[in-house]
Amino acid sequence: MKYGLWVVMIWLFLGGPCADAASAKRPNVVYIMADDLGIGDVKCYGRERCRIDTPNIDRLADQGLRFTDAHTAAAHCIPTRLAVMTGRYPWRFRPPHPSGPWAFLNPRISASRLTLGKMMHAVGYRTGYVGKWHLGTLMPTRDGRNQNPKNVDYTKPLKIGPPQYGFDHSFILPGSLDMYPYVFIRNNRFVGQVTAQKGWSAFHRVGPAAENFEDYKTLDAITREAVEFINRQSETAHKGRPFFLYFALTAPRTPICPSAKFVGKSKLGLYGDFVMEMDDCVGRVLKSLRRHNLTRDTLVLATSDNGAASYAGNVRKATPGNIHRLEKLGHYSSGIYRGYKFSAYEGGTRVPLIIRWPGVVSPDSQCDRLVGLVDVMRTLADVCSGTLPDAAAPDSVSFAPLLHDPNGPSTRTSLIMQSTRNFVVRLGEWKLILCPGSGASGHWGNRPAAAVAWKQALKLFGHRPTRNDLRRAPFVQLFNLNNDVREAVNLAASHPDVVERLHVLLDERVQNGRSTPGKQLRNDVERVNYYSGIPRFVLSTR
Repeated sequence: MKYGLWVVMIWLFLGGPCADAASAKRPNVVYIMADDLGIGDVKCYGRERCRIDTPNIDRLADQGLRFTDAHTAAAHCIPTRLAVMTGRYPWRFRPPHPSGPWAFLNPRISASRLTLGKMMHAVGYRTGYVGKWHLGTLMPTRDGRNQNPKNVDYTKPLKIGPPQYGFDHSFILPGSLDMYPYVFIRNNRFVGQVTAQKGWSAFHRVGPAAENFEDYKTLDAITREAVEFINRQSETAHKGRPFFLYFALTAPRTPICPSAKFVGKSKLGLYGDFVMEMDDCVGRVLKSLRRHNLTRDTLVLATSDNGAASYAGNVRKATPGNIHRLEKLGHYSSGIYRGYKFSAYEGGTRVPLIIRWPGVVSPDSQCDRLVGLVDVMRTLADVCSGTLPDAAAPDSVSFAPLLHDPNGPSTRTSLIMQSTRNFVVRLGEWKLILCPGSGASGHWGNRPAAAVAWKQALKLFGHRPTRNDLRRAPFVQLFNLNNDVREAVNLAASHPDVVERLHVLLDERVQNGRSTPGKQLRNDVERVNYYSGIPRFVLSTR
């Protein structure tokens, strides 16, 4: 289905010709997503375990609603962003093939699929995307082959980028700040001359870069662009046409590169300086809303794409276990939780989520209900007073009722998440991890490492397991988060009935192609493999 047909379809679903008239009652929306910001990196969450001042995000929490049980769809970047943009679990998508390396990634979303940008555009919003993209693009090449570091024609526009997903204006970094090409793209056109070869401190990935591109200037550049977008939309916003801004920060993900203004500003060191600069960027966007008298008419959401990276810290080079040096200084990026980015434990997927909406959300309020970032799409559809087509956002559950009553009934009871290797199933207070250990390789500091944990489980089991054996202890972990939020006691062996119940739930969600009511849908992949993260030696017959 072409983009235009999707727009017409959604336009009819959300009110057709009445949409513009109703838009005056809808808020502007600013969605802010940090990159690798741990829940403990923000003072209003980390409290005494946080050694970084985050006054702007804290003020946002004071003026709004703070969720304490909010989760990403995955413990790493691309799957989370895919879920936010589509309201669909990332494992339902087929990875692009062919695909280029790093930020030469090919599109992860079909241009025909309904996205958050298309939905907001269709109901009368002016839409903007600023910052980290990392959902793939289709770049022009000189040789007609798939994009790679040597064949892109930077003088021509992208064939597929944010405009094809519903954004009127875009200013993006195609991938992360530690992934080449290092160049901004405005409305599908590369900015500057891409004639240099550069690399940054974290992983020192050297690749194509714009001549004037510098890592430490990136936060300021994207924030200026976000503020300018608000400036341009302010007049029409007051006249009844609202705007939607997706502001994707590049920090505090590596490279840890605070600008000169922020070096030495925190009590913690380089990492703290960088988080403080990121917080200042949030403050600049909020200030622009105040300047244009738009605060009361704007819903602001602030969150992160996953937990803090265990290789990030006060050492510029990405270093295994780097984050533990911060912990020795009294700063815990994961707060009270176990694990980090890439991990199946709470520190990998539990993230800050703050929403301010004056007149609707009570100031300084808190919600302890389970929500997922995959829910953003249907929540914003509700805020726009509309409904979505049956096949759209199949895993998104609106938490709009919780904005009015944070202590009201849970809108979501279950959630499926992923580490880099394994599935995680949440049902109420129960959490099932479909592996022993952290669900991560362990190379960067998550423990127990996958290979170590599987070997220990095999030794405990005593003989070669079948695939059915892998559905129970000692090959899975079960935690009751009401009693054990630090995930210290594995209850899988003593509660096999709960383990089986959560497996059945996962089976149903996979087979139905959706986790919301409606007609059965198909996943893009023919078979969702629960065992893709299991080392070969576990099921080997040799």
